Amino acid sequence: MADQSSGSTPVDKEDNWGYDLYPERRGEAAQAKWWQVALFGAGQVKTEKISCERNVYNCFQNSPLVKLMYSALKASGCEIDLRRHIACEVCDVKVSGGYDPRLNQIVICQNVARSKGMVQGILTHEMIHMFDACRHELSFKDLNHLACTEIRAANLTHCSFLSAMTQGDASFFRIQKQHAECVKNKALGSVLAVRPDVAKEEALAVIDKVFLKCYNDLEPIGRRVRRNSADMIRAYQERTNYGYE
Repeated sequence: MADQSSGSTPVDKEDNWGYDLYPERRGEAAQAKWWQVALFGAGQVKTEKISCERNVYNCFQNSPLVKLMYSALKASGCEIDLRRHIACEVCDVKVSGGYDPRLNQIVICQNVARSKGMVQGILTHEMIHMFDACRHELSFKDLNHLACTEIRAANLTHCSFLSAMTQGDASFFRIQKQHAECVKNKALGSVLAVRPDVAKEEALAVIDKVFLKCYNDLEPIGRRVRRNSADMIRAYQERTNYGYE
């Protein structure tokens, strides 16, 4: 999706932003593993990229959440160009996607994210980071800012309210508590992935410090999307309430 000129910018080794998880960010060409060549042929990496780009395009055409985020970014003066701002690449298997703040570019890990549903989740999550960078002068070098945007992305796109039947507990308070715990855990994992120089205890302290404010910030989706509900469609239909066309 991304033009090749922007995908191989050298990275300063003093910047610990998880670039080791994205070898193509360092200008390293993706190579097919021996078993991929044996089982699928030498064109496996290229085939993965084509499939990934098709899934991305499909999400921008059909996913209510991705279309909502696109509208919100456009209304904020940060319209997405698929060829410039979205890149399908081979990544470390520890990650499925990411946001590159230096290039203002979303990475979809083509070797990990193979389904439309997974690509939709990654796109929406990373578009939250892009939105925060656009609207709120987000600095990823500030641990408070990083923790906040990871909390927001997990809250709005990763963790869903689990049904009381599934949990065996009809207490709404307990469901809320489980959701908040999921958000904290997801945010912690994301912070540590891109900031290997930060200790777990330090990351937890910062997450706790900013959690309440960032957890309650539901912009631009406007709601926490519940599993097996019509919340995605409702959020997209309500986008005009926020000035998003």
